[in-house]
Amino acid sequence: MSESVWNPYDRNCPTRRVLDRIGDRWTVLVVGSLSEGPLRYSELRARVDGISQKMLTQTLRGLERDGLVTRTITPQIPPRVDYELTAAGQSLREPLHALEVWATEHMSEIGAARDEYDTHS
Repeated sequence: MSESVWNPYDRNCPTRRVLDRIGDRWTVLVVGSLSEGPLRYSELRARVDGISQKMLTQTLRGLERDGLVTRTITPQIPPRVDYELTAAGQSLREPLHALEVWATEHMSEIGAARDEYDTHS
């Protein structure tokens, strides 16, 4: 079986949808939160400050659809639902953490550049 060749610079390449998913700020924060282990929905919502219920639900569904997160329902009253990174999701931990580190290390420069730009616009 031959392996497909993907080109994310081609507008029809399905890898673009994957890049859209993992480049989303909520995905970065949800994956970062789940990198420490499984969490319940309410725990995720508390950890990812500012995310709406709708956005967290959409993010988790998208991650589950892409095979990056599993959803486990434990039958009890009320039902317990845990979210956990799959092996593919775990493999995102390092590159996404690197982006978080980069953002925090460069925030002062970025803030100054934004201020400079805004004063000239």
